[in-house]
Amino acid sequence: MIGMDVLLGNGNSQNDRIYGITIAIVTNNNDPDKLGRVKVKFPWLSDTDESDWARVLSPMAGRQRGLYLLPEVDDEVLVAFEQGDPRFPYVLGSLWNGQDKPPTTNDDGKNNQRLFKSRSGHTILFDDTQGAEKIVIQDKTNNNEISIDSKNNVITIKSEKDIAIEAKGNISLSTSSGNVAIDCGKFSVNAQKGIEIQTKATCDIAANTSIGIKCLAGVKINDGALEVT
Repeated sequence: MIGMDVLLGNGNSQNDRIYGITIAIVTNNNDPDKLGRVKVKFPWLSDTDESDWARVLSPMAGRQRGLYLLPEVDDEVLVAFEQGDPRFPYVLGSLWNGQDKPPTTNDDGKNNQRLFKSRSGHTILFDDTQGAEKIVIQDKTNNNEISIDSKNNVITIKSEKDIAIEAKGNISLSTSSGNVAIDCGKFSVNAQKGIEIQTKATCDIAANTSIGIKCLAGVKINDGALEVT
């Protein structure tokens, strides 16, 4: 049996080496050196004592870059040790179990979904269902989402309340062959320098009540075929 003094960094006997992997539970993920490490406990050894800080394996890691997915406290993880030395643990990955179950299942056996779900419930879904492929980014409320429909080549943005678009440069909205429709309660435009509307066909402006045009410097209408009825 490996002694607790080894796991706490006080032993270095060759006989105390642990080769292979073992199950552990995360107890602390607030690394004071900000290196993305965690501490764990080994239920088969002690319910209270912690290991030294353990580095966490990532599919991609480097200087100020990589995939940052730090395990949560109480997560079950798989641990190995550097050269079998229990003083230098490494977290190889996290594990689901009978209590902590996956966020989705493969009930149909087709394995079409790849899903990332955060602690609060935000999700990124990659659905590879043949003929219905899509990517969906959704927040925890399920009311706000961005959906990419690969079958119909449609991108949909839904919001329960506001959508804000900000840019320090230009914003361009164009369609090569379709139409642009705006349906809202009240439509207002406020431009600091000017407004220009051009069309290669007709321009129709209609109102159920009245149309008001105001200008401090006057209104100019210049058309060779102006008709007022």
